[in-house]
Parts: sequence; structure tokens; C-alpha cells
Amino acid sequence: MKNDVIEVEIKGVMPTQNGCAVFLGNATKVYVIYVDQAIGNAISMNINDVKKERPPTHELMKNIFNGFGIEIERVVINHFDEGTYYARIIFRMENEFGIKILEVDARPSDSMVLALQAKKPIYTARSVFDEVEDMREILEKILKQQN
Repeated sequence: MKNDVIEVEIKGVMPTQNGCAVFLGNATKVYVIYVDQAIGNAISMNINDVKKERPPTHELMKNIFNGFGIEIERVVINHFDEGTYYARIIFRMENEFGIKILEVDARPSDSMVLALQAKKPIYTARSVFDEVEDMREILEKILKQQN
């Protein structure tokens, strides 16, 4: 994973008319992925460490993973095509039979929620990071308007 991925973090989650804009990036660049309202809320809840009385779907998934001794290693947003992002979740499971690594195709939105819950890193493939538009100035402008 040397130079082929770049670690990013969620810089902000903003409501839009059709859902939420999730701003991801690092010190050099920020880009946006649009998600539905429910996922935007789940991301915000995890960022703000808000707990629900009953476990929502992503929390249920986390509990199942924990029950089977499965850990999320990392999430990689690995592809961008015609406005759609793709991601991979890398899982690790260790038991009496050894160690198993599993890579699963997933929506970036679900991947981000699971990574936040597990406190695991989110990466973007360098090819995707180089291709997306830098939205840092727009995010800064939005954050200034909110203050």
C-alpha cells in the first residue's frame, strides 16, 4: 500500500436537497461523495459519538463482526466512474485455523460508517485522488458561513 493509496479523513458532513455531502480529504485536497440522508446521519452520529437506544443496521453489522472475531482493517475508496465511487473493505479474522484476510466490494457510504465505528483508517486510491476535483475552498466557505 505504499504510494498507491492516500489516507483521508472525513472533514465534514453537510445536508443537501437530496441527502448529504461527505467531504473527505487531507491537508492537500478535499473531495466530496454524495450519500443518502440516512447514511449521512449515521456518519455524523459516529463522528459525534452519538449512541441510539437500539442498534441501527451498521451497529448490528459491527456486532455480528465482533461475534465472529472479524475486524475491519481498513477501507479503500478504490474507483471512480461516471460520478459513482466504489470501495473495498478489508477484513481480518484470526482463529484456531489461522489468519484470513477478506476484501469485499462495498458502497463507500457504508464503508465509511463501518470504518468510523471500528476506528479504522479510510484510504483513497491515488488514481481516484488525482482525478477528483479539489473541494477544499468550498468546504472552507461553508464552514465559515456556519460560524
